[in-house]
Amino acid sequence: MPTVKVGTENGHDIHLYYEDHGDGQPVVMVHGYPLNGHSWEKQQWALLNAGYRVITYDRRGFGWSSQPTVGYDYDTFATDLKILLDTLDLRDVVLVGFSMGTGEVTRYLSRYGSERVSKAVLFGALPPFLLKTDDNPEGVDQSVFEGFKALIEQDRYVYFKKFLDDFVNVDKLRGSRVSDEVWHAWFHAAAQASPYATYACVDTWLTDFRDDVGAIDVPVLIMHGTEDRILPFASTAKRLPPLMKDARLVPVEGGPHNIGWTHEDEVNRELLSFLSR
Repeated sequence: MPTVKVGTENGHDIHLYYEDHGDGQPVVMVHGYPLNGHSWEKQQWALLNAGYRVITYDRRGFGWSSQPTVGYDYDTFATDLKILLDTLDLRDVVLVGFSMGTGEVTRYLSRYGSERVSKAVLFGALPPFLLKTDDNPEGVDQSVFEGFKALIEQDRYVYFKKFLDDFVNVDKLRGSRVSDEVWHAWFHAAAQASPYATYACVDTWLTDFRDDVGAIDVPVLIMHGTEDRILPFASTAKRLPPLMKDARLVPVEGGPHNIGWTHEDEVNRELLSFLSR
């Protein structure tokens, strides 16, 4: 099982589990909360069939990676990503992030630059800044996130039920674009995540990326569902293009948060077109 060491806790190594398949230009995919690298399966098939090398990994605290109680901040997440890219000595990389993973992509490019990276893709974007403040009135009230944390402490499985229902707007898309079986697979993946990471990651969603996005110097594709209930389109993706040097925004009409599953044909078509340019 391939892993890379990214740190220690109390003398024990912290490892990230990763998978590396295919050849060609490398595409490194950073998953969303509360899932793991296997959640990219619909994009992975399309990329492999198109001749790309696809690397997925599990964020610390999730999937088959270590589950420490340290390092749940975007500086550390970006460093974890850097260690993976350096260890595999990847060049001309396309970084693809979904949801929480868009934070890793953004912070990595801001902090470490684009020496190894040629393009970036953000699905269901977390940047530029989700928290509502005096200078960020488009954000979401702090009380919403405190409510999330309170429910996670009380019963994280109830929280996952609500989260995953909103993840794909099951009241509208169940049976047509998402099956009960895949919903239960996601619930199982969420339940296997670290309870500590499940809680700690909520605060990371409030990271201010406004300075980071302006520092990105590679072309960026942004795709976001217009009916996203997790990261509202108006508070996130819609605001990004004016803040970035070279960004193209593709709204997915009627799309929920996880457009990579529910609208895979549209997402994969745009992704492959962007990569081929």
